[in-house]
Amino acid sequence: MSKMLFLLSLPLILSAQEKLTVPPQVKEFTIDNCVSEFSPAKVESTNAGYQYWFVDRNFIDGRTLKMSVVKPHDATHPPHRHAEDEFFFILEGKAEFFLNGKTKVAGPYTSFYCPPNSLHGIRNVGDTTLKYLVIKKYEKS
Repeated sequence: MSKMLFLLSLPLILSAQEKLTVPPQVKEFTIDNCVSEFSPAKVESTNAGYQYWFVDRNFIDGRTLKMSVVKPHDATHPPHRHAEDEFFFILEGKAEFFLNGKTKVAGPYTSFYCPPNSLHGIRNVGDTTLKYLVIKKYEKS
């Protein structure tokens, strides 16, 4: 590029750089708010056991991390669908996954992906407690 053309385009380059500069986030991320330890005082009871939100939808941008605990031979709710996709990860127990009319039984260290708008569910088919993580991003309302 010639020196003259460069000098003429410099204001445009600087203007574009200024637009790329984003003010710092209002929220400051610290070791204290980025580490979430289980606290029995924050457990939410369900009909089938309980759930615990390690990360709720207000922390960042709707991304969440929840642990669900379900008593033997029960489910938190029947199969359902929603616009968001979601991941499940089994920590303990025996789960039956339901996805669009098909089922599969699996144990610990198994993941289950549910695409958006798919009919899906998970239930405890074992004789011990089922404990699993749910990772989901909720849309802003």
